[in-house]
Amino acid sequence: MMRVLFFGDIVGRPGRRALSQKLSQIKDECNADFVIANGENAAGGIGITPNIADEIFDMGIDVLTSGNHIWNKKEIYQYLDREQRLIRPANYPSGNPGNGAIVLNKDGFTLAVMNLCGRVFMDQLDCPFRTADQLLNEILGQTQCVIVDIHAEATSEKLALAWYLDGRVSAVLGTHTHIQTSDERILNNGTAYITDVGMVGPRDSVIGVEIENILERFLTMRPVSFNVARKNIWMDYVVVEIDEESGRSTLICRYNVPLED
Repeated sequence: MMRVLFFGDIVGRPGRRALSQKLSQIKDECNADFVIANGENAAGGIGITPNIADEIFDMGIDVLTSGNHIWNKKEIYQYLDREQRLIRPANYPSGNPGNGAIVLNKDGFTLAVMNLCGRVFMDQLDCPFRTADQLLNEILGQTQCVIVDIHAEATSEKLALAWYLDGRVSAVLGTHTHIQTSDERILNNGTAYITDVGMVGPRDSVIGVEIENILERFLTMRPVSFNVARKNIWMDYVVVEIDEESGRSTLICRYNVPLED
C-alpha cells in the first residue's frame, strides 16, 4: 500500500513555520511515502516566490500544488518552467508557464499529481472535467495512482468532479476555501474525496487573514490591505492510502492539529 500525506493551503510565514517544526514528525507518524501541499498562499498569504518554494521543498515536500493565486508573484513565472515539482492548475489557457501535472517515482512507487481550478464563482478557465480527461490520457500506462487537487469555491463543482473521476483517479482533494470539511469518504469505485483539506495557518483569523482587516472590508466595502494573522496556528491535512496495483483508495483520514509554541 502507498500512503500519501496532503496538507491544505500553506498560509504565509505562520504556515511555513508550522511545516518546518512538525512536518518530519507528522510524516513519520503517518508513514507517508509521498508528501504534497498546496502552496499558493505561502508568500505573505497570497502567491509564492522561488525562494519560498525552495524553502518548502527543503523541508521534505515532494510536490507543491497551487491555484488561482499562483500568478500573483511575477518572479514565479520562470521558476514554474524550470521546477516541475511546483505545478499550477492545468486548465489555464495554453501558453502559460509551468505544468499542471507531474509523475513522481520514489522508493519503488509511482504517483501522478494533477492540479485543476474550478470555474464556479471563479475565473472562466478551460473545462476542468475535460482537462482531467486529457491529463489522464497523457499519463496512461505510467501509473494507476493519481491524486487530484481541485482548487475551487463551490462544493457542488468539487463533488461533481469527484464523481466524474470516480474509479479513474485515486483521490480528489479540494483546496481553496481554507476550512477543513468533515465529508471525507471513498466513493463507489474507489476514489477518495474531501471537499476541502483546510489550511496550514492561523485559526484565529478569517481564512488566514487578520480578523480586523476582514471586518473592515465587510463593514465599509472599501479596499483594505490584508495581513496574515499569527495566532493559534493549526495544521490541516489528510492521509490517503492507495492500493498501488489498482489505484483505488482504501482509506482517507483527515487531521487538524495545533502547533504547540
